[in-house]
Amino acid sequence: MTTQNPIALQTPLRTGFGPRTTAKEALGGQDLTGRIAIVTGGYAGLGLEAVKALASAGATVIVPARTPEKAQAALSTVPGVELERVELMDPSSIDAFAERFLATGRPLHMMINSAGIMAAPLVRDSRGFESQLSTNHLGHFQLTARLWPALKKAEGARIVSVSSFAHQLGGFDFEDPNFHTRDYERWVAYAQSKTANALFAVAMDKRGKTHGVRTFSVHPGTIITNLSRHMTEDELNAFSALNERGERVLLAYSDEFKTIEEGAATLVWCAVHPQLDGKGGVYCENGDIAEITSVPFTPGVFERAVNAEDAERLWTLSERLTGVKFELLPVGSSVCRPCSGFRDPAGSDEGKRRSNHDVCPTGCAEARACPASRSENIRKAANESVGRLSSL
Repeated sequence: MTTQNPIALQTPLRTGFGPRTTAKEALGGQDLTGRIAIVTGGYAGLGLEAVKALASAGATVIVPARTPEKAQAALSTVPGVELERVELMDPSSIDAFAERFLATGRPLHMMINSAGIMAAPLVRDSRGFESQLSTNHLGHFQLTARLWPALKKAEGARIVSVSSFAHQLGGFDFEDPNFHTRDYERWVAYAQSKTANALFAVAMDKRGKTHGVRTFSVHPGTIITNLSRHMTEDELNAFSALNERGERVLLAYSDEFKTIEEGAATLVWCAVHPQLDGKGGVYCENGDIAEITSVPFTPGVFERAVNAEDAERLWTLSERLTGVKFELLPVGSSVCRPCSGFRDPAGSDEGKRRSNHDVCPTGCAEARACPASRSENIRKAANESVGRLSSL
């Protein structure tokens, strides 16, 4: 198969949408009844607006939140929403949420990775990873990996990785991504995480498209939400985002400066619109695929944010940092590849439990709730694999 250069794919479609398009308009009148979506950060800002749009079209939307009780207040009037608990800087919390979702046996048609932090002071997670990289990229990388069986099961899923034109402020430092040896600069760290979001879309689409899973990255525009909580007054004034009463609000709108409803439009467009059928691995803005640019603070994406080689480097690094690998089985495969670390004796209670329930009997974390394991023939094949492993 010939792989297209991601840079060559950055050609606008002339969709008819633009900076004033709202999230509901970006739906294109589609009926999403029966579709399942997960939107991280879906209880505030752009994520909340995307949830409202998807739910208005009939989708069931799961919103994982660090504090579901707080999210409940924001989502109480939105129909078809389910609240869950997840902390993107906590690997065990990510795994627990993914396991709960996979246990329902439902497919996942849309995944919008919208949660994030911006320009935060230096904070590290329990592994020592810088918080913006941990939250904005690594947490979503792990979550997507864990939910892969449900994405594949949808037979036509889309993943939306929320990036930003802030990627233009700096690239990805593969030598010191967590600021262990270089001085910490909060905007440089944010730019690095947003570059990672765009590169992830390139690498994920390369792997997912043969399974019907397409991935996009998005610059939503400049919108004043709670994401700006770490910005100083001087920074807000530079964006014309403080009124005379000191309130955080945009004083004028443009192709870049938008309302929340307009900012969420490209997220929704990438998640559902048929104009993107058969496409993926591209960076989008203003309801269209963006062009390549090399001029800072102008529309478009820098080449380094869609560079195929850097996307592969980031993928390898992300697997190493998180300890998580995608189990991307060949198209048509019906049996999960046995996990080399699984050592349950064939006759143990755990082995019996796994072989008699709708989970992958090999114990492979990435393949839990594999729909193929419901077949008796598949169970037998998997049990044989477990038997071979237990004899090692």
